[in-house]
Amino acid sequence: MALDPKVLALLSRPNFAHLSTLMPDGSPNTTPVWIGVRDNRVVFGSGESSLKVRNLHRDPRLSLSVIDFHDPYEEVQIRGRVVEFRDDSKFEIMDEISRKYTGKEFPWRDPAGRVAVIIEVEKARFTKLPFEHTPPA
Repeated sequence: MALDPKVLALLSRPNFAHLSTLMPDGSPNTTPVWIGVRDNRVVFGSGESSLKVRNLHRDPRLSLSVIDFHDPYEEVQIRGRVVEFRDDSKFEIMDEISRKYTGKEFPWRDPAGRVAVIIEVEKARFTKLPFEHTPPA
């Protein structure tokens, strides 16, 4: 699906995403992840042996929650599914994502089992609430 420009803008900035996958018993597991966007698909990198990747191999359905780092009242909620696990042993995708968040290449350089997880967005809901984030000091 083509991403709405507001959704694309939020995903393109260095905002943290919370990825929810399903455990074997159906219970949810949520993990913060760095994300990228390629061709209207969301991408993240991980190791093949990570719990999130193992969960997604078994059941490709997932959800993502992303809030703006500077304005937590701007958010997007995504439901989607994994359409590809791509070898990233050369860190092409992970370095791109790492530069977005840190300005540097990804520091852990063990290429064994590195994958990029490609997500097809099935539903995206953007919300911008009219609040100012001003917690008491």
